[in-house]
Amino acid sequence: MLKRKLFEITTEPISADEVQARVAARSVGAITSFTGVVRERGGEREVEFLEYEAYPEMAEAMLAQIGDEIRARWPQIEAVSIVHRTGRLAVGEVSVVIAVAAAHRADTFDACRYAIDRLKAIVPIWKKEIGPGGEVWIENPKLKIQSSKSKTVHERHETSRKA
Repeated sequence: MLKRKLFEITTEPISADEVQARVAARSVGAITSFTGVVRERGGEREVEFLEYEAYPEMAEAMLAQIGDEIRARWPQIEAVSIVHRTGRLAVGEVSVVIAVAAAHRADTFDACRYAIDRLKAIVPIWKKEIGPGGEVWIENPKLKIQSSKSKTVHERHETSRKA
């Protein structure tokens, strides 16, 4: 059986059951998960679909960092898996799944919330909403990753993609 990565950026559809299976073990009695799904409205705008972009190598490293932070903060947590999708996602499709496993449920809920909040704060993933009114990049004011030349990671990633 192929062992899947615990922390992954993928262009493929995500199964919540499959991500939960990544953290399952005989010692685990509780798996708490969060599934983010594309919704039809972004604030006041109607959304037809989203486009996610990421700097995959850095994003996966940051997802693993979040897993390390969780295990340091809640030592009883046995495993964490975070999988985020990139590319074009229609309304109703899964964009992210987080699974947190422990022998008992205590703190798995807080750890799961921590994971999604930290993901939004530090992981280089960008979201564009596309709808009848046009398209707009959704700014994440918490994500402030910049180089010494004040170019954001997104700008550097876009430049390298065009080269």
